[in-house]
Amino acid sequence: MKAIVLGAGKGKRLQSEKFQLPKVLRQANGRGLIEYALDSIDFIEKKDTVVVVGYKKEAVIEALSGEYLFSEQAEQLGTGHAVNCAKEHFEGYDGDVLVIYGDMPLFTQKTFKKIIKHHEDTNADCTVMTAFVDNPPAYGRIIRDENGNLADVVETKDCNEEQLKITELNIGVYVFNSKLLFENLAELKNNNAQGEYYLTDVPKILIKKGKKVAICSVDDNTEIFGVNTEEDLEFCEKELRKRNA
Repeated sequence: MKAIVLGAGKGKRLQSEKFQLPKVLRQANGRGLIEYALDSIDFIEKKDTVVVVGYKKEAVIEALSGEYLFSEQAEQLGTGHAVNCAKEHFEGYDGDVLVIYGDMPLFTQKTFKKIIKHHEDTNADCTVMTAFVDNPPAYGRIIRDENGNLADVVETKDCNEEQLKITELNIGVYVFNSKLLFENLAELKNNNAQGEYYLTDVPKILIKKGKKVAICSVDDNTEIFGVNTEEDLEFCEKELRKRNA
């Protein structure tokens, strides 16, 4: 098992320039956000973990152990583009890869192990982690077919009124067969509301090709919140303090 941790974001709404820090190095309860993410996947070896860096990349690389692998996303062209920047580290590897965000400090190791086990137990080519949330935040919606299988993932800005009523959300955690992941990243298009290459489109491409895409739901919805604003940071800090109490 290998991992990709996305940590290239600037964090404009977190006033990055004011703090002179990339988003993933902003602190919650005394530690950088990305440190929590990396701790929660420490069952995967550091040499098998690729951190995608971008804004103030030197600061992120310096803050982390030299054993991690790093790839640069020089332009912010979306999550699919970010993952594809890590391709250099997957030549000749066709095992599974866990993809997570470096600005989501509340995920636990138990949750990541759950999605990996579900992926293996179902013999899936891709597994998408979801959460059921009343009054959902601005996360992509999960569209299921008549058999309850994944049919589509629609980003909030691309949702119609009916889709916005869906309470099952895509929370940005995936396990992919790495060979299929990188083969199909090449097919991404950016004809969407944000003009970005969405990683969420890869499961859809795999479904169209007859590959097996599984769904695994998180047990604790407090884990799913990432940090985009000062309010988000405050919320995560409170949750982390509760855990350490």
